[in-house]
Amino acid sequence: MADTAAPHAGARPAAAAMAPAARPARMKFRHWMVLLGFLLFTVLPTVGAGYYLYVYAADQYASKVGFTVRREEASSAMDVLGGLTQISGSSSSDTDILYEFVQSQELVREIDNRIDLKTIYRKPEEDVVFRLKDDASIEDLLDYWDRMVRIQYDPGAGLIEIEARAFDPDDAQRITRALFARSSEMINELSSIARDDVTRYAKEELDQAVTRLKEARQALRVFRNETQIVDPSADIQGQMGLLNSLQARLADALIELDLLAGTTSASDPRAVQARRRIEVIETRIEDERRKLGVTGTSSGTSAAFADLVGEFESLQVDLEFAQKAYVSALSAHDTAVAEARRQSRYLAAYLEPTLAETPRYPQRLTILAVLSVLLVGTWTILVLIYYSLRDRR
Repeated sequence: MADTAAPHAGARPAAAAMAPAARPARMKFRHWMVLLGFLLFTVLPTVGAGYYLYVYAADQYASKVGFTVRREEASSAMDVLGGLTQISGSSSSDTDILYEFVQSQELVREIDNRIDLKTIYRKPEEDVVFRLKDDASIEDLLDYWDRMVRIQYDPGAGLIEIEARAFDPDDAQRITRALFARSSEMINELSSIARDDVTRYAKEELDQAVTRLKEARQALRVFRNETQIVDPSADIQGQMGLLNSLQARLADALIELDLLAGTTSASDPRAVQARRRIEVIETRIEDERRKLGVTGTSSGTSAAFADLVGEFESLQVDLEFAQKAYVSALSAHDTAVAEARRQSRYLAAYLEPTLAETPRYPQRLTILAVLSVLLVGTWTILVLIYYSLRDRR
């Protein structure tokens, strides 16, 4: 048996070659360029922005005001007794209108005319970034207004809170006061428009009813002046009384003639007088009936009085209808006016314009942090794009 065992079949030779060691890392040109890009693209802009923010940027003071649109309804006595009173409530539609109005060019122009916004926003001459430029137009002022005035609106509760910034605390408070005052005027204008809309139609109807009533009374007055008859009904009663009296006298005359016919001759003067009296009474009765239009003749005057009565009754109906229409229109107008007076809108401030003591803007640390993140992120993306393109070669 041999003294030494045979080597294992799977054993490696002792003189196996070792892999060479890695060479020390060295900065290459592209690495220096990446580092230089980081310094130029991120560090220097951040340092420059910080220097401007802390040296040249002017302090900004904020003033807040909060309000809501309320609708007050003064209830009548019947509403109070019936328990149907609604003391007050918010109007979301009015608040929506006001929210849009606060952001409008019209409001900015009016506030500029009142307190000279352009002068207020141009005060820090050394701060060329945050101040309003000298040759600003109304559109530029509106854009700057959107930056300096922040509006928070809660549609559910109908609350609006506004924060106005300026380079002086008193100026910031002046802006919020002017804004609140103009918003109150705008709500009052809405109330006036609503009251006018409610009462305008009722007023038109009342005017038409008054005109119709005047025309009906004028037509009746003309009829009375032309016919010299105040009330044809009263004249008819008088005519009928006279006709009844004549008929009674005619009956007496006929009875008297019958009595004379039994005791005297036809040529007796008393009988002749009685017959003459009967003829006169009959003629008078015929004339009175002709006046009343009940004779049935076809003469032009037979139905004159009846026509007058018909015309008078038509005018009387027109007058009564015009009077009822006038009373109805007057009642509707009074109701509309009372309803318009019961409903009024007003601006209720739950936060009066505040006066700041310390500046809150510009938020220097926040601006620097956001700027640094954006610059570093952009630089990182550019570096990744560069190496991605390099690895594809």
